[in-house]
Amino acid sequence: MMSMITLILFTLLARIKSDNHTCRLIGQTGFMEFSKEGDLIIGGLFSMSSTRTLIDNNYQALPYTYCTKELKFARTMIFTVEEINRDAILLPGVSLSYRVYNGCGSENLIRAAVEAISGENSKSCSDQVQALVGHSSSGVSGDINFILSSLSVPQVSHLSTCACLSDRRLYPTFFRTVPSDRYQISGLAQLMKYFDWRWVGVIYSIGMYSEDGTADFVKEAKKEGICIEYSLPYSQTSKKLFSVILDTLLESSSNVVLLFMSLSYAKSFLSEIETYKITGKQWIGTESWIMQPDLASADRKHILHGAMGFALPHASIPGLGEFLLGLKPSDEPQSALIKAFWEEFFDCSYSPSNTSTMCTGAEDLRTVSNDYTDVAYFREENNVYKAVYSVAYALHTLLQCQNGSNPTTGKLCVNKNEVQPKLVLEHIKYVNFTTKNGVRVLFDEYGQSVALYDLVNWQMKEDGSAEISIIGQYDASFPKEERFRLKEDVIIVWGGNSSEVPRSVCREPCLPGTRKAINKNKPVCCFDCFKCPEGTISNQTNSPDCLLCPPEFWPNENRDKCLPKPTEYLSYKEIMGALLTAFSCIGVFLALMISVIFLTHKETPVVRANNSELSFLLLFSLKLCFLCSLTFIGRPSEWSCMLRHTAFGITFVLCISCVLGKTIVVLMAFRATLPSSNVMKWFGPVQQRLTVLIFTLIQVMICILWLTINPPFPNMNIDYYKEKIILECALGSAVGFWAVLGYIGLLAILCFILAFLARKLPDSFNEAKLITFSMLIFCAVWITFIPAYVSSPGKFTVAVEIFAILASSFGLLVCIFVPKCYIIIFRPEQNSKKHLMGKIPLRTM
Repeated sequence: MMSMITLILFTLLARIKSDNHTCRLIGQTGFMEFSKEGDLIIGGLFSMSSTRTLIDNNYQALPYTYCTKELKFARTMIFTVEEINRDAILLPGVSLSYRVYNGCGSENLIRAAVEAISGENSKSCSDQVQALVGHSSSGVSGDINFILSSLSVPQVSHLSTCACLSDRRLYPTFFRTVPSDRYQISGLAQLMKYFDWRWVGVIYSIGMYSEDGTADFVKEAKKEGICIEYSLPYSQTSKKLFSVILDTLLESSSNVVLLFMSLSYAKSFLSEIETYKITGKQWIGTESWIMQPDLASADRKHILHGAMGFALPHASIPGLGEFLLGLKPSDEPQSALIKAFWEEFFDCSYSPSNTSTMCTGAEDLRTVSNDYTDVAYFREENNVYKAVYSVAYALHTLLQCQNGSNPTTGKLCVNKNEVQPKLVLEHIKYVNFTTKNGVRVLFDEYGQSVALYDLVNWQMKEDGSAEISIIGQYDASFPKEERFRLKEDVIIVWGGNSSEVPRSVCREPCLPGTRKAINKNKPVCCFDCFKCPEGTISNQTNSPDCLLCPPEFWPNENRDKCLPKPTEYLSYKEIMGALLTAFSCIGVFLALMISVIFLTHKETPVVRANNSELSFLLLFSLKLCFLCSLTFIGRPSEWSCMLRHTAFGITFVLCISCVLGKTIVVLMAFRATLPSSNVMKWFGPVQQRLTVLIFTLIQVMICILWLTINPPFPNMNIDYYKEKIILECALGSAVGFWAVLGYIGLLAILCFILAFLARKLPDSFNEAKLITFSMLIFCAVWITFIPAYVSSPGKFTVAVEIFAILASSFGLLVCIFVPKCYIIIFRPEQNSKKHLMGKIPLRTM
């Protein structure tokens, strides 16, 4: 094609100049269909017939086929020129003329363009168009502009959408009033992103429009995270390509298919595919065919029902409908094309025939229905309207003159006889106006106008006809995130007989609680989802990473949010805490009951033996031991942490000191029975009290040092368990804690040794045996406590410590006082001084 363009270009430039400076175009001419004379010429190039008989050869003539839409475009251009000529403000004193050219096929269209800019049969080479409106095809427009740009002739297309035409290096004089496919492609990607269609297929036709558009769509889709499952070409002449498309549609997993084709290819493709039951697909169309209701039929309902796509916005052009429908062959008596259209419209003939009626030329176009007579709304026609006006405004600004210079460029003024295409090109870049129907027109640096689309939805009826409803809009003048908008409360019909938005994804999104991982062997949309590891969450769909929860938090079961970790401590409300509390209360009650028994029998020998004062003090300390265990239950606080360990340490030392005192009393009492012994004088009641006081004060001093230097404090232990927090009392100073325990242990061992030495004393002094046994229990409990305390987790550490306190307290209470209570209550005869002195033998139980 490029070599042919070059050949034609050289043909154009190879003008044979004669003495009278007239010009002659080499090659076929005669493409001009409609014309009107005026001061300045606007050219139009349309394909009103798709087959044309060549004039300068002996080939057999081919029959005409006609394009009513292209005729409609040509007539719209004529209407617009006449409307401008009636305008007293725009181009005053200047009349516009038009020359409309009809070409069939790329070669003839290029020849027609060459004829337009050269001026056929003109007496001067300057008798040429100042600008060219057209063509509808992107490929043809690109080829034509290759010629026009070398001569600085501006070209304004009403329907060439290929984004490639925005390349100013290749097409410097190209402008368009139709949006570039770049905006349509962006809109299609936004549409698919809006409905979350991430896995789509593309079928495109052979040619610049579809191939370049598909390539750009693939790039734009990738930016929006949309994957292309397949991208297949279609040709009207290749059965192999269609077979591949058919197999792919039947086997593919994507439910959305973009049909990126020109109208002629779309008609051919649908006619082939309609016989196959391709269901479950949401078809997306491009602007080139989505607004063609004549594509609908009952056989295509399973394909086109619910189809979507972007269409040029409809507009109202006052007077255009009447102008189009008022066409008569007599308006263009020299045009064989109008007569041919007329014959097709009314199925009549201007030539005598036995098979059809004669055309009168008076037939009314309002009685027929086709693309030409559809004047309810104007879409592509509005672009023709804007294209003609943009040239007129460029000429208007070019002819402006203030103080000898043009106010737009500052250059010298020109009159209508000095207008040249390159001057029109210079001024068309600056046009910025609003048409009579309220549409604003201006061009950016790439020759593009503001992009605006309607989103339409095909809603098929039972008879196979289609109602194409507008359900949204795409406006490129808004920020990118706000360009695509759906109408509110609009009814949308979906493809594939779906009652809701179809799903089209290679892989469902990774839900919160999982992370998204790209599979290198698959498209980016075919990712893998992995559950977040322990201790981490993801709270977003398709999260690439899992986030670590803060130390005080832990993931919920779904691992999509961090919840505060449950706190664990020994509570009164749980079974273990309640049981320990109950045993502590029982211990206090028993100690209190024994105290009452001892108090009521305080004058009896059993109570008075071995220093009753120490017995009451021991019972009091045991009550404190039972009560101090309660400080270990409940939520740790600053005061409870300091109280529990110090109270435990002091009360237990007080308790052991009393036992130790009683043990010493037993030993001293035995010594006192020996002749010449006055040992009791040295360990009387005062010395016993001092012993208890001194031993206890030592523990008090240890506790004071501990609390002063590094006291216990409430602590949240998040290290032992991952999923919960242990509320505990940290020791503060471990040395202080083990010093308290060590001192208690030292006294207990000393007491045990002394009691052990006194175990063989006479039966009357058998309290030593009871103390020995109680100390044996005490030491066993606390020796066992150490490994159990160190290894027990969480609240069980506290439970072990409480158990040790209660067990050792019960051991002392039961071993030392229960036998005496038994004698007091059940063996009162043994509660006598003679019996205690061993003068009355014990009776057998």
